[in-house]
Amino acid sequence: MDEMTQLRELRADAPLPGRAALAPGRALLTDAITGRNRRARGLRADWRVASLGAVVAIAAAALFITQVVDTPAPRPSAPATVAGDLDLSSPATALGRAADYLDRQEVPPEPRPDQWIYLREVGGVPAQPTRKDGAEPEVKGTMEVPDPAPSWIPYDDKAAEGDESDTDYRTARESYRIAAGLPEDPEALLAELRKVFPTGSGPDGPPEAKDEHSFRALSVLLQSYPLPPDALARIYRAMATVDGVEVTDHLIRDASGRQVIAVTRQYDGQDIRREILIDPVDYGYAGQREVVTRTHDVSTPGGLDPTMVYKRGDLLIDGARTKAAVVDAKGQKP
Repeated sequence: MDEMTQLRELRADAPLPGRAALAPGRALLTDAITGRNRRARGLRADWRVASLGAVVAIAAAALFITQVVDTPAPRPSAPATVAGDLDLSSPATALGRAADYLDRQEVPPEPRPDQWIYLREVGGVPAQPTRKDGAEPEVKGTMEVPDPAPSWIPYDDKAAEGDESDTDYRTARESYRIAAGLPEDPEALLAELRKVFPTGSGPDGPPEAKDEHSFRALSVLLQSYPLPPDALARIYRAMATVDGVEVTDHLIRDASGRQVIAVTRQYDGQDIRREILIDPVDYGYAGQREVVTRTHDVSTPGGLDPTMVYKRGDLLIDGARTKAAVVDAKGQKP
């Protein structure tokens, strides 16, 4: 029996985590996690400090109703105690092993122009900021976050290919071919991706430094589906060379309850890190998170009091991809 078969037989289903309370102003973050343009966005940090006042009105209305939604059982992943062949001691080791596995996989044919990409993703409840003065929020209540309906994306979307309004957006076909054409050399690969996903344009903020730009560009491309396994191997090897990239030394739970690998990098000059989540069984993309790394104040828009506080360990983004597949028609499920 090979190692991967043994690993699949031993792994156990992970239970869904408990639901957290949704506080004023945080509903917008859930929308950002599961937004319609999930594949295209680089999940930049700029939108985090949203207009809390505007969102409070939305949250106040929503919190009158407690919405309980049945969610599908998460796809199981390997528990840390079982994943004996995982070595999370360094990015080079963990990502190198993932790349070696992917290099051994058969490369399936590119999807046909008439096919569709089926995606199902779930978002956890974002962390709520607390008032610095210790007062309770004016609006209280709980609301379950639904597992969003699946989405279908045309693989060959010629109309969208001409849309230059979002420099991070690429269609499924464009992303596949970008990935397939990436060079072997990690430095050359990262340079190519920085050209494909430029930095510092318009409302997206000032230009990023080289390594932060590289990590964001990698995270944008990894949200695409499908990517050829040999291309994914090259991407992982390049990711391990980005300065500041680390790997958590244990599996963490994603928004769906699975245990996954977290490849991380701190945002330059910020108290937040981005985490790219990877399945420890097939090494596919599993989602992304943004985690507060130091307790800090967040001023409300316009400097209005009271100042809010984010605590170390708070999740600002918590998104998991639970299913992805190529199907023959819109509405078809794999």
